[in-house]
Amino acid sequence: MRKRIAVIDREKCHPQECGNYLCAKLCPVNRSGVDCIYPADDVGKKARIDELLCTGCQICPGRCPFGAIKIINLPMQLDKPPIYRYGENMFELYSLPAPQFGQVTGILGKNGIGKSTALKILANVIKPNLGKWQNPPEFKEVLTFFRGTEIQKFLDKLQRNEVSLSYKPQQVDLIPKQFSGTVRELLQKVAVLGTSSEAAGKVTEIADTLSLTAFLDNPLQAISGGELQKVAIAAAALKNATLYLFDEPTSYLDIKQRLQVSHFINSLVSDSTAVLLIEHDLIILDYLTDSLNIMYGHEGVYGVVSGIKSSREGINVFLDGYLREENVRFRDYAIKFEAVQDRVRGKPQLLLSWKNLHTTLGHFTLATEEGQLHKNEIIGILGENGIGKTTFIKMLAGLILPDQGTVDREIKVAYKPQYLETSSEQLVAEFLTDAIQRYSHQLITPLGIEALLARKVSQLSGGELQRVAIAKCLSQQAELFLLDEPSAYLDVEQRLIVSKVIKNVAQERDVTVLVVDHDLMFIDHVSDRLIVFTGQPAQSGLLQGPFTMEQGMNLFLKELNITLRRDQSSHRPRINKLGSVKDREQREEGKWYYS
Repeated sequence: MRKRIAVIDREKCHPQECGNYLCAKLCPVNRSGVDCIYPADDVGKKARIDELLCTGCQICPGRCPFGAIKIINLPMQLDKPPIYRYGENMFELYSLPAPQFGQVTGILGKNGIGKSTALKILANVIKPNLGKWQNPPEFKEVLTFFRGTEIQKFLDKLQRNEVSLSYKPQQVDLIPKQFSGTVRELLQKVAVLGTSSEAAGKVTEIADTLSLTAFLDNPLQAISGGELQKVAIAAAALKNATLYLFDEPTSYLDIKQRLQVSHFINSLVSDSTAVLLIEHDLIILDYLTDSLNIMYGHEGVYGVVSGIKSSREGINVFLDGYLREENVRFRDYAIKFEAVQDRVRGKPQLLLSWKNLHTTLGHFTLATEEGQLHKNEIIGILGENGIGKTTFIKMLAGLILPDQGTVDREIKVAYKPQYLETSSEQLVAEFLTDAIQRYSHQLITPLGIEALLARKVSQLSGGELQRVAIAKCLSQQAELFLLDEPSAYLDVEQRLIVSKVIKNVAQERDVTVLVVDHDLMFIDHVSDRLIVFTGQPAQSGLLQGPFTMEQGMNLFLKELNITLRRDQSSHRPRINKLGSVKDREQREEGKWYYS
């Protein structure tokens, strides 16, 4: 029986450049005369590892100059074959989440442990192979493997076409590459609801619910990421399925849009339908779902699905890092939240101030009240998309000059933009020279960038590029750091690590950080004070603040018409159910945000 799994990243493995299979030369088993590591019969003849012969000595992962090898000892609980394996020395998935009809079920876990793979299996995009990638089993064998479980019942119904599926993929940016035409044409094409007039009526109804009407006749290639996300959600809903699968439905959306999408997805559930979704925004995940599965494992190596839990319990267990029923500790520390009043600061020192700024960009106008920033503080910035947040940051960075008003005092500014440059052929190690030399312990290690240093910037995924861009910005010699949507593409654990890194930078280097983000939990976790933008998206924006956390959150949440409480166990913020006792109490007291 296998005791460990070996994974080799084909893109990172360069047998000729490392000295003609350095891993094989160093392997103790190979040196004894047995081929544990050997060349594969593929393009480039990449290295392969025999997992039964491997002793887990960790010599080859440690010495591979490209970081291409991972060898992980498997937990004793994994005494069955995987549900799916991509190939020899590739990622494998153990177990699947079971859809709960009449409910919205969430999947919570870090990136790279098979969440999307699990959804694709349930969506019938890929077939379970029980680890036999060379000779996939017949469907009867798969059903036998799951005998007596809810998954067996589901797969059996799926095979007999008793379950109809609709799948919203993660990468909505690929939609314009796969379909040319307008938003309306795409939605009418996927609508399978009786006559063409009935389909058109349903498209109009959903477009109105999700605020798509203004750009229904725009080409798909001409709309934003947030608009594409809502179009993809609408397309999934129009398929009239019994099981709806949503992979990260709130990416690119602001907080108001996330709440709108949450209500819409909830409306798809009935006694005969179910929703299964992946989401990294914990406040929205908690608000949207009835139950959830935690996924754990080792990034890029293997993933395991836990038993189902209530949403509140599941999120708290995830933050704690320990599955009691399964006796599995998947993180060696617990994630804690602090109450706002626990944040103690000394006497504030002024960094800069502004007064009555006003600028017009095309049809959009931005105005500010009087405000100031202090040294050694983190300011969260909240507001809808298209309301001037990025414009204000660029004004502080000197990239946009105001038509009226002044910014008092010129300071050195470092700026991480919302949209990141991905075409550079520069190595990450070259791109981050200053960060490596000056702040390796403060930035490179906690952000997990060591494994990326030998890769080109153009080869990075969205989450990898985001972490590199954050490190680049925070390594600069500046007094004010401007981070525009630093949580984008990051999983829950990475977001909380980034918030800790930002706090450490502000405190240890006595600098100020402005953070624009749509993840309320991230903003709550990282911020000392808040700036709030109100107005009409794409027309006008008004900047107010900075406020204390309580003042700023009260102003912002009142605009959203939601109240937040703190979980008694983890102290994380949670949205109150509209009309609940807690919701009514907080509204009556004027405490939309319970600090």
